Amino acid sequence: MLQSFDERNRDLIVNVGGRLTHRDEARVSPFDSVVQGGDAVWEGLRLYDGRIFHLAEHLARLRRSAQALAFTDIPPYDDIVAQIRRTLEANGMRDDVHIRLTLTRGVKVTSGMDPRLNTSGPTLIVLAEYKSPVYDSAGISLVTSSVRRSRPDSLDPKIHHNNLLTSILAKIEANVAGADDALMLDDLGFIAETNATNVFVVAGGHVRTPTTRACPEGITRAAVLDLCAGTRIAAEIGDWTLTDVYTADEVFVTGTMGGLTPVVAVDGRRIGTGRAGPITGRLMDAFAELTQASGTAVATA
Repeated sequence: MLQSFDERNRDLIVNVGGRLTHRDEARVSPFDSVVQGGDAVWEGLRLYDGRIFHLAEHLARLRRSAQALAFTDIPPYDDIVAQIRRTLEANGMRDDVHIRLTLTRGVKVTSGMDPRLNTSGPTLIVLAEYKSPVYDSAGISLVTSSVRRSRPDSLDPKIHHNNLLTSILAKIEANVAGADDALMLDDLGFIAETNATNVFVVAGGHVRTPTTRACPEGITRAAVLDLCAGTRIAAEIGDWTLTDVYTADEVFVTGTMGGLTPVVAVDGRRIGTGRAGPITGRLMDAFAELTQASGTAVATA
């Protein structure tokens, strides 16, 4: 799985700090905290027919992450939404769009890690791209990474931060192995997530997903758990091992980039029948209906 350039994005207008510029002219200061140390938080949003799915939940997580990192200034909800709207309007976007929303601590007076060096900011970056779901709906393959997810006393996964090196290292391993993505374990050897998505395992008609001890509180993950409750599919949150994955009837992953995607192989082992199972299919259909029927209106193009 390798994303490719979408010609629709050739002349994107990007929003950096409220300034709308062509993608080739957009600039972030070398003194910005995101450049200096990955000192920023982010969200991935998806636009469906002019509406952003679970926008309030995403912006609430962004605010919590910024608060946890002791940002001295966090833009209000309405200000962030206004900048998203400006960006979408400038690009004439309404559907099939993914938005990468980044909030950095801001610009420093000189290079260094100390947040007291930040005298201006924060910097809000709105990058909206035409981007269809990035995974093959027929299913993807995973390989278990040697890179572990951090536990809360190391780097709390509740902070949706821009330091993604562990995910990148895991993705490199997946690339080398010829898999689509990497399955990552926590420090105790339990399933955490992939390098980019939350993981669900289906066994005996029950849907199971790891706790958020070592993975982010995914917005799509939460939506799927709600869908399970609404469609009377039993769901459990707990600690699951690789054996639970290898012997599962079905496995699927969730995230804003790809929605719900079946996993058909893990570490060379076929999962179930090697294609989307019945429960995965039901949840994929239910999720598609949910995203088309709900969301916050932000685009009029």
